[in-house]
Amino acid sequence: MKIRVVSFTARGDALAQKLPGDHTVGHGRPGFSLGDWTREAFSQADGLIFVGAAGIAVRAIAPFLQDKSHDPAVVVVDENGRFAIPILSGHLGGANELARDIAAITGGTAVLTTATDGRGLFAVDSWAKRQGCCIANPEKIKAVSAKLLAGGTVTVGAEVEISGTPPAGVALAQGESWDVWVGACARGDALHIVPPCFVLGVGCKKGTPSEAFETALPVHPLAVCGAASIDLKAREPGLLAFCEKHGWKLQTFTAGELAAVPGDFSASPFVAQVTGVDNVCERAAVLASGGKLLYPKQAQGGVTMALAQKDFTMDWRW
Repeated sequence: MKIRVVSFTARGDALAQKLPGDHTVGHGRPGFSLGDWTREAFSQADGLIFVGAAGIAVRAIAPFLQDKSHDPAVVVVDENGRFAIPILSGHLGGANELARDIAAITGGTAVLTTATDGRGLFAVDSWAKRQGCCIANPEKIKAVSAKLLAGGTVTVGAEVEISGTPPAGVALAQGESWDVWVGACARGDALHIVPPCFVLGVGCKKGTPSEAFETALPVHPLAVCGAASIDLKAREPGLLAFCEKHGWKLQTFTAGELAAVPGDFSASPFVAQVTGVDNVCERAAVLASGGKLLYPKQAQGGVTMALAQKDFTMDWRW
């Protein structure tokens, strides 16, 4: 976590030196602008620590607020280190956890005002972050938390393994409808938690533009951790541009390597004639992931795609 710290008094300076992050003295410096400091920190850091009054921090961050998916963690600490107060992005941004860390350093108290933390209830957004996942539709977090706070049971469905016993108020359930869904694609109106553990296998016609790959993508991009294909496509411009846009490494295999992958795959005589192997996308996904095929071949616009899951296990820690 990249952290920026600013202080406003000599005592605050001394405390800030003990905290994690890059420290800036915010007083007695000619030309120092808290607005400029905050603007830069918001765009470059994961967490901001203000050692001083909460009002200073509130006024400083107000012009730069976006939403809970993008705002960094912001914590205010009094200059004596007695209280560490998260004021922005407590769960998704990690401000609550940062406040706890600060309190452990200063010997103070982390003042957590989020309702679920106040009652010791499961915090679904903190859970997603702790498990290395993303939330595709954060506007749904409120409904999940509200159900817990009202004493209801939140149902969770998942296509990845979640080990351990669910916490109070949470049930891992089978069926067709859930409050929370953990998987590569959205399901109904559920809060969609996206685990980044799927390898995308890709086949395509020569000269296919990158836009065609975007249109054919059958899952949320955040679910994909890499892409794979046959070595004949290693320099395919549209495929390379598509992977580069999403930050995915493209791994390629020979026809012989793909043909040796065990399993039942969607065979195509035409693909076998052109490439030397009966299926590219499914075999490439399985080989690159070392796991099981989860989404079989789908074809659209001259592109075939399949998804295989890497080894990935979640638990209930949050």
